[in-house]
Amino acid sequence: MARYPHLPLLMTTMTPTGAVRVKTAFGDRVHHVYVPYDVPSAMQRFLTAMKPKLGIIMETELWPNLLHACHQKKIPVCLINARLSVKSAAGYARIASMTRVMLQQLDWIAAHGEADANRFIALGASTDRMLVTGNIKFDLELPPQLMEKSEALRTQLGASRFIWIAASTHEGEETIVLEAHQRIRVKNPEAILILVPRHPDRFDSIYQLCAQQFVTTRRSNARANQAEAAVYLGDTMGELLLMFGAADVAFIGGSLIPRGGHNMLEPGALGKPILTGPHLFNFAEISNMFVAAGALTKVSDSQSLADQVLMLMQHPEERARMGEHARQVVEANRGALAKQMALLTTYLEPSRAGKEYDFFAASHEKS
Repeated sequence: MARYPHLPLLMTTMTPTGAVRVKTAFGDRVHHVYVPYDVPSAMQRFLTAMKPKLGIIMETELWPNLLHACHQKKIPVCLINARLSVKSAAGYARIASMTRVMLQQLDWIAAHGEADANRFIALGASTDRMLVTGNIKFDLELPPQLMEKSEALRTQLGASRFIWIAASTHEGEETIVLEAHQRIRVKNPEAILILVPRHPDRFDSIYQLCAQQFVTTRRSNARANQAEAAVYLGDTMGELLLMFGAADVAFIGGSLIPRGGHNMLEPGALGKPILTGPHLFNFAEISNMFVAAGALTKVSDSQSLADQVLMLMQHPEERARMGEHARQVVEANRGALAKQMALLTTYLEPSRAGKEYDFFAASHEKS
């Protein structure tokens, strides 16, 4: 949007949660629609109406009729920030012939890492149209005044209290997290949990679950006395970074159950020690980086979660060490955004193809 302000941008999502995030982030500066059902007639009408110059698909959202229709209409499509876990690769392998056709119809794939690239190639992607650029999520920019706002939230909750956050939790995880919080408060009755469920449609039910056990307040209730809360429910959209900034320790959900985990880079960029469950197949390479750096610890149940939180609560020097190592992992892996922007430039500005970044020709040759 900054580089090509004259180009209208259409952004599609599949869920209401995604639609709210687009509206929150961009307002009316982009046009949002839900992606059509992947049937030939719908996709043909969609592309005829929208007339895209370039299609950008994020991560692994591959739909055969969409790609086929773009291929027929000679609309280039790039799969960027592409990741492919072992589990997802096995699923695509079960429809091997269709997968091969889909991957061959992509103009470029910009993969997170070598392992992702090799899995795409094994499924039929062309090595001539494969780049390993790293993960664009490492290039997150912390908003201005974020830390001031996080400090303000911490003051509301009680500046001297120990605060830990459980973020992006799924059904079945909140019970485990709350059990861990019970154990933690036996040792420190002033400790507070910021709980942020992954899906907004569960906010009310999770509030009821928390309120049965703890004094619970909601982020959306500005009048509540936050200093008395034992649990603070993050029930607003687009404020997770703010809440990470207010916490001493971050637990990332979707990992105590086999959902594959969620993004741990935001707390990492903020220098927070990270805890997760064992199920991290959606972020295998990133989590391995954090584990190798001593910035992430895996837990398996409420007892081990409570034990790790208590250890970090009682040893601020270990919190600082883990948090600094997490921040260093994020800083060391920045750069994917520039590489992927250079790739898109070859379609949006053909005259500048390959000229803006020296890496492009070298990366293509390496691939």
